[in-house]
Amino acid sequence: MAAKSNLTNMVLVLGLVCLACSAVLGGAYVITKAPIEAAAAAKTQAAVAQVLPHFETLEYNADSHYYTAKDGEAIVGYAIESTVVGFGGPLSLMVGVTVDGVVYNTSVLSHSETPGLGAKCSTDAKFMDQWRGFDPAVKKLSVKKDGGDVDAITASTITSRAYTLAVENALKVFDTISVIPGVTGNLPEMADQVGHDDNEEGGQDNE
Repeated sequence: MAAKSNLTNMVLVLGLVCLACSAVLGGAYVITKAPIEAAAAAKTQAAVAQVLPHFETLEYNADSHYYTAKDGEAIVGYAIESTVVGFGGPLSLMVGVTVDGVVYNTSVLSHSETPGLGAKCSTDAKFMDQWRGFDPAVKKLSVKKDGGDVDAITASTITSRAYTLAVENALKVFDTISVIPGVTGNLPEMADQVGHDDNEEGGQDNE
């Protein structure tokens, strides 16, 4: 009987401990949920603000992963999330496109590129600044090694191609939502360019 009583007590104690832990976790979730959501919203607002002109409101399209930015009733542009595979893994950008189809600016949301090489996609001023006001109707959206107008990061052609592809994909999303005549249909296909070069790895371009 004593053994049975001890087993019962252990089960009751364990049950109470589980209930207490669940209550603590539930309380922590309720307490932290609002601040986490607020922080995420602030991060999104900041990312969009980097890639578009002044706006007052944002509307998110979850299906195509883009934000419509408005100043009053006027649309000032679209902030489009675009993810591709870089040299080291996923490379995610926020690409701002104004209503005339011009890239206003880009911003790296996350990446897994090699420190000191491809990781410069988020720190190399020369590489990043060339995307400000990039007009795909005037410039060819591919790296110069492939005959385009994009200056690649030194020794990081694969990352540069991936970044360029992410911008191209964002512009394709813009094409699906834009109703302005004359802005669509002029983007080159780049899917076969990313990661392809005779001496891509082990040579000068080691990424």
